[in-house]
Amino acid sequence: MVTARPLPPRVCDRPRRDARGQGRSLVRLRLGSRLRVAVADQRLLARVPATRTDLADTAGSPAARRTERLAARTLLRLLLADRLGPPAADTPIAVRRTGQPYLPQWPGIGISLSHDAGTVAAAIGVGVAVGVDVQSPVPAPPALLRRCCTPASRAALDRLPEAARGGEFAWIWTVQEACVKATGSGLAGAPWSIPVPYRRRAGRWADVCWVSLRGYSRLPVTVAWRDAVPGRRR
Repeated sequence: MVTARPLPPRVCDRPRRDARGQGRSLVRLRLGSRLRVAVADQRLLARVPATRTDLADTAGSPAARRTERLAARTLLRLLLADRLGPPAADTPIAVRRTGQPYLPQWPGIGISLSHDAGTVAAAIGVGVAVGVDVQSPVPAPPALLRRCCTPASRAALDRLPEAARGGEFAWIWTVQEACVKATGSGLAGAPWSIPVPYRRRAGRWADVCWVSLRGYSRLPVTVAWRDAVPGRRR
């Protein structure tokens, strides 16, 4: 059985750009010594040939969704090659019953992918489970805010113009989604019940640490992690 242990507070520091971390449409960041996350415009990654495995795995998806899925996987493979070397870049990607992706040949590496509205994100963790989520702004009616937000966050959102409210709510939702991705529970983990303070850049939920990448992405993106990789025995 895997036992999760809280990460030290210093790991929740502000992201640092990689030395090669930013092009016109791609940002790569480091969080502590074991995490890497990247965010990119999917059009940039369309120039990078997809692996045969990824082409086969995404063959049944609708065209638009397949393009985003391939771009997210390509971004993940760039991170893997950079952090672990070329052999890791071609490794198979499997999916657990909960929807969480993992690397069968690299059980000590946590991975996560996300894509929405032309933006893709990927994260890897050495010895840590990770979750990353991208979300374009969406309408946030009162019923949705009541379900997903704390009273304090809901009050702050209610004071915003409608357009700004959707953007700020998207940040909250990416935190909630990233956290349940990191635990491997997905929607069964009731992400809407996770308390997220208004405009907070970093925080904790249970044994999960999270950082929102404000200022690094055109769309809301959050990465979360916990000090255990599902399926890895200690």
